[in-house]
Amino acid sequence: MLTLHAAPLVVPVAGEPVPEGAVLVDGGRIAAVGPYEELAAARPEARVRRWPGLLTPGLRQWHTRWLLTRLYHPDPREADRLGTEPVPVDALAAPETYDWAGSARRGIQRMLAHGTTAVAAAGDFPDPVRPAVARSGLRVVSARGGPGILVSGPNLDPLVEGRDLPGAVHGPLEVGGPADLAVFDVPDPAALLERGAATCVATVLGGRLVHRRA
Repeated sequence: MLTLHAAPLVVPVAGEPVPEGAVLVDGGRIAAVGPYEELAAARPEARVRRWPGLLTPGLRQWHTRWLLTRLYHPDPREADRLGTEPVPVDALAAPETYDWAGSARRGIQRMLAHGTTAVAAAGDFPDPVRPAVARSGLRVVSARGGPGILVSGPNLDPLVEGRDLPGAVHGPLEVGGPADLAVFDVPDPAALLERGAATCVATVLGGRLVHRRA
């Protein structure tokens, strides 16, 4: 199925930004990147998804192991005791009694909600993180060349470490490449760096819409 993801500004990273642009997705791959009007005229049969703000490649999270093994992501039913934000494992009484498989799944959903489509790993992820990552479809990439951990600890937002957009994405939007996209409700890359990846409204992984902000 052909899907045309359109936004006020498309930033392929490898090329110039495209105002009123679009990315044509065929299955799990990118078929074209360019002005929306041109792509829509060329492929009128494509389903159209219109997004606000800025459309970019999906982001890469360097610290997945830390975020999913040293933070517990509470179930909504635990909110009265633990709140809704991730809890450091050292703050938990008897951490071995908690549902870490569920925590990993919820942590991955938080990553997807920050535009993450690729996670770095040095070797295999431990259980129960490994099956959760495998089921999610997140792309596992090498951790070689990754940044150190900030004093404040890793963050779910891949942009927090001060990287610019080209340094935070897994790869550019290019024809034949994987259809891994992120959409942010901001007008341009400068605003994205200022406001962060929590502005993500949609994440597409291998052509599949895996996150959409309500």
